[in-house]
Amino acid sequence: CPLMKPGRILLKGLVTILPIGLTLYLVYWLGVTTEALLSRPIRWFLPDADYVPGMGLVAGFIVLFLVGLLVNAFLVRRALDYAENLVLRIPVVRTIYAAFRDVAKLVNTSGRKSDIERVVIVRFGPAQLLGFVTQEDAALPGLAGDDLIAVYLPMSYQIGGYTVYLPRSEIHPTDLSVEAAMRIVLTGGLTGR
Repeated sequence: CPLMKPGRILLKGLVTILPIGLTLYLVYWLGVTTEALLSRPIRWFLPDADYVPGMGLVAGFIVLFLVGLLVNAFLVRRALDYAENLVLRIPVVRTIYAAFRDVAKLVNTSGRKSDIERVVIVRFGPAQLLGFVTQEDAALPGLAGDDLIAVYLPMSYQIGGYTVYLPRSEIHPTDLSVEAAMRIVLTGGLTGR
């Protein structure tokens, strides 16, 4: 085994440490930011002597829980839909918001079956594309065929994608989980299983 160049060794170390470091930093930043933002309102009601570091973080979890409860209320949903429609009218903001919203929707919060049902392979000439079944029994007016399946073919790095309606015989099942397949697609194949 020939000796590796020092630059490559450093690069390997960076590639190994960077995802771990960035993840830890993001979690740390979220905690510190939440504590800093929510500790101020808490201190309005509590004397400084009674304030314990970490109360802001606990308050953040309580706020998230309350927002999760409120989202189920009809009026709150209507207000959020109205606000979302306003945001989607702003040209640059619309693109950024829609990308974040679509990624967030991948998390199944309802406890029901996910919108993305399973991962399949779709052949396009000699190429094989990873796709996500979004509808097992797709029916659109004007489409020929009784046994169509809707498959979403995302593009790498969350740029977009295509929904194709294919006969059931044209898709090939995989044993990939939705999370693993999404990781592969979003990183352009840089991430394995």
